[in-house]
Amino acid sequence: MGLYEEAVLDFRNRKDQHFAAGNGPVDPKTFHGLRYFAPDESWAFTVLLDRLPDEGAEFTLETNTGQPRVMVRHGQVTLPLPGGERTLSVFTPPGEEQPARVFIPFRDATNGAAEGGTYGAGRYLDAALDRQLGGEGALVRVDFNLAYHPYCAYGDGWTCPLPPRENWLPDAVTAGERLP
Repeated sequence: MGLYEEAVLDFRNRKDQHFAAGNGPVDPKTFHGLRYFAPDESWAFTVLLDRLPDEGAEFTLETNTGQPRVMVRHGQVTLPLPGGERTLSVFTPPGEEQPARVFIPFRDATNGAAEGGTYGAGRYLDAALDRQLGGEGALVRVDFNLAYHPYCAYGDGWTCPLPPRENWLPDAVTAGERLP
């Protein structure tokens, strides 16, 4: 097992421990761990965050409960996915001038699949801004192995942002969290 795979498995183990301790959307008495696709480093990318002319503009994400969630569109990333290059919008909470991470809600062909699929409404990524490049933007570490389901995938009572249409991927992203 390589260092990358060990790091992904450690991240997942810590998340399972967090949920098992009662911190999260699941009942710790019946929780037996989350289910994931096998770690695959080919789903991890370090790419340039492209700034947009309307950078910093508020963007309203729809939610599963109908309560809109206001975010800031921080830019976009273009990823060399197996089905071809795809561009995703990335977001930050309002008021963060120098964020360390960006939020990437996305959908893909695994959403809602009956066998081995993922949550029908989509999944999320929190991507680290690796290095600021001045006016050119920043490098972003987009690792689909760390993709996770929103809390609303586990039960009612949660308000979860839905991926905007431009973040719907036609391909299957076989990395990250899966349904039990």
